[in-house]
Amino acid sequence: MTGAENLTYVYAVVPDTARVRTAVEGVRGVSGAAVCLLGEGVPPDGEGAPPEDEDVSSAGEAAPPEGEDPASPVAFVISRVASHEFDERTLKARFEDLEWLEDIARAHHEVVQMVSRQDAVLPLRLATLYQDDERAREALAAQRQLFAERIALLRDRSEWGVKLYINAPAPPKDSGADGAGSTGSTGALSPGKAYLQRRRAQHSVREDRYRNAQEAAQRIDALVSRFGTYRVRHPAQHGALAGPEENVLNDAYLVPDDRKESFRAALAAVAADLDGVRVEVTGPWAPYSFAMPPPPPEPAQGNAARDGPVR
Repeated sequence: MTGAENLTYVYAVVPDTARVRTAVEGVRGVSGAAVCLLGEGVPPDGEGAPPEDEDVSSAGEAAPPEGEDPASPVAFVISRVASHEFDERTLKARFEDLEWLEDIARAHHEVVQMVSRQDAVLPLRLATLYQDDERAREALAAQRQLFAERIALLRDRSEWGVKLYINAPAPPKDSGADGAGSTGSTGALSPGKAYLQRRRAQHSVREDRYRNAQEAAQRIDALVSRFGTYRVRHPAQHGALAGPEENVLNDAYLVPDDRKESFRAALAAVAADLDGVRVEVTGPWAPYSFAMPPPPPEPAQGNAARDGPVR
């Protein structure tokens, strides 16, 4: 297959180091394609790679010591994929194929997660493609400093998901034909009045749980501010994603790795005394919620995820 028949598929941006280059050797990504790094001035097949104790600058020379240069060398994590499988027309059709989409998403995620275990990683969205390595290299060079600054933010931090759920109150039960549902002094209620009474009780329980959820959300905000985190708010999940409960909060936090255990333990107990609500903490994940779209002009992307420090 010639270079003209390939597209360059980009998974993420990473520090361009010998450690990461070694880690991706032999790794397969989307469509079983080999994974490698593409730096600004170093061949993606690893030729001319630096000694293991050196980072790579854009010219292939030893990089300055860590922390000295905010625009430290970075690279794309890439695969070369067949253009007839990933061109715009084919992708538009294949994004309707849930089985194919799941396979690609899983392969993309596994590459990103693998790299995140080696160093800081800036994930890019699924199916980020360039016409060839040269176009990808130009895009990398155009925002090298911005990428390096974002990687510095992500270094030694991981994404954690925090979701808040409300348990649905039990539906009103039919008290039977005898109209059981006594008010005591007034005797048995009619079936219709008994049903309305149960509906009012159910509504009261639901209102109590919403108040508890609001209290839990306020506690979460107060708690996470102590951990020096950044937050992204995602839409609440519905339907099959939420299950039988109602999801009312779906946030992602960028948490320092050395504080992850205390973060998780504190949040696990935040709603222990609040009836009808549940807090779910998941992670650690590669920081997808804090990633940036690849630079223009190709491919066209939407806005970057909004993020900021929790105050």
